[in-house]
Amino acid sequence: MEKITPKVDIAFKKIFGVEENKDLLIDLINATVAPEDQVVEVTILNPYNPKSFSNDKLSILDIKAVGQTGKRFNIEIQITDESDYDKRALYYWAKLYTEQLKVSQNYATLNKAIGIHILNFISITDSKKYHNVFHITEKESGLPYFTDLELHTIELSKFSKDPNEDLTSLLQKIKNALDIWTAFLTRNDLLNKDNLPEPLANEKLKKALHLLDTMNFTDQERMAYEDHLKWLRIEANTIEKARNEGKLEGKLEGKLEGKLEGKLEGKLEIAQSMVKNGYRLEDITFLTGLARSDIQKLL
Repeated sequence: MEKITPKVDIAFKKIFGVEENKDLLIDLINATVAPEDQVVEVTILNPYNPKSFSNDKLSILDIKAVGQTGKRFNIEIQITDESDYDKRALYYWAKLYTEQLKVSQNYATLNKAIGIHILNFISITDSKKYHNVFHITEKESGLPYFTDLELHTIELSKFSKDPNEDLTSLLQKIKNALDIWTAFLTRNDLLNKDNLPEPLANEKLKKALHLLDTMNFTDQERMAYEDHLKWLRIEANTIEKARNEGKLEGKLEGKLEGKLEGKLEGKLEIAQSMVKNGYRLEDITFLTGLARSDIQKLL
């Protein structure tokens, strides 16, 4: 079997969603959230269990955790750009927030809920940043009010677009801890756990790469992983095909526009010469096919 990729949700949860790797989950959370939301300890509310997922390629394997101060976290890696993804992301956040409230408890017991959505597609088309953070704010002033809502999107393809990029190019992008984890998720094939260059040389990344290299699947897990991987590749091929068709269409349009512009310029030159030689307007329009208004401009 070829090297496992953590971009497939089953592998992702098997790395970050088990008790023995809780230090990696804590590091990923702290790399994503603001200083005031950092955690030193978490409790995984839905630890990885191979019996808990189906073979459905669209099943959601998220990680729910609660920090030492009661803040809730929902981390998931999303393979497909399904319809109404934004609504589903908000729905999952709402569940994370409301399920805290037990019978007879009041609203004061509710803690901040933070969604971290790692996406294998581009969702935020109006931003070039691969990491975006969303809150509810006042429209004109930007004043934050409902501070318990926070959603993070991490769009992997914005971080690493070129499947042929080399390690030198990858290293130039590493500026912070989240960049390190995003490099792991996108280009782990370039990384050797026994020879990590600066600034990637840290023990958490080394452990994650080791887990990836030694990961074993049961028959059920392997079947589900391969189904999800197949879907990932279908999506990637579809995007690449659309991109290539767009490039071809752009080239054809460019050539056609160039030819049309050249023909128009040629006709205008002929018309200008005919004007100088005293041809009538009607004759010029008939012979060149130009509009009367274009010829009148020459006159």
